Formats: sequence, C-alpha cells, structure tokens
Amino acid sequence: MVSKPPGPTRRRSSRENYKPQPLIDRIMELIAERNESKREAALGAGLDHQSINRIRSGQRPSITTCVLFADHFEINPNELIILAGWPRLKVFDIHTESAENLPPEAVEVAMDVAKIPDPGVRKEVAQAIRTLLAQYFDESA
Repeated sequence: MVSKPPGPTRRRSSRENYKPQPLIDRIMELIAERNESKREAALGAGLDHQSINRIRSGQRPSITTCVLFADHFEINPNELIILAGWPRLKVFDIHTESAENLPPEAVEVAMDVAKIPDPGVRKEVAQAIRTLLAQYFDESA
C-alpha cells in the first residue's frame, strides 16, 4: 500500500481548520491602531491593494502574505500565521539567546505571555503587566 506524503495532508487539514474571523479582526485592529486605510496597509506591506479585501472575504492568505503584513505592522509573524491556520514557524519564536542581558524572571514572563494563543488576550495580559510595573515604579520613586 502506498501512503500519501505528509505535506498535502497537513496543508489540507490546515485549510479545514481555518476560521477567517479572528485574522480579519486582528488585521482590522492593526489597521485602526495605525490609522491607515486598508489600501495603505496593503501597499505598505508590499502587497496589492486588494489583499485585505481578499482576507476579509474569507480567502486564506499565504504564509508570505502573513509575514509581509506582520513586518508592516511590526508584530511577530507567528501571530498572523497561526490566525491564518498555518503551523507556527520556529524561526519567529522568541529565544532566550536574544534576551541574554535580561534577568531570567523577565525572560520567563515573556515566554509565558508569548504562549497565549489569542492575540487580544495576550495584549490585555501584557498591558496588565505594564500597569503593575508602572504602579511599582511610581511607588518606588
């Protein structure tokens, strides 16, 4: 019996797991934060002006499109890649080697926050941590 190669199966299952609304919501949130039009965001990312309209219509973007948008919005590409139903790319994961000068506790907190799959929740947790730090520094002064 000849088995199918794993690549097409993985691609097919990723397509089946794609739910466009979380990606649409995140991209629209990023556009609003930068006060850009959909056209400006797409062109700023190096894509054609209809890229965002295709995503909003439910079409799944390629990994390359996700990376280009992430670069434009200055966020970790894995955030958009995962929302688009693609597997996480290790090359974009945070590594402690890049945080050599940080105390181990800070690296542990950053790694824990990075594990939160929902970008909205992750953003809220990060903001809560910043609020706690601001209160600590205000009281220490």
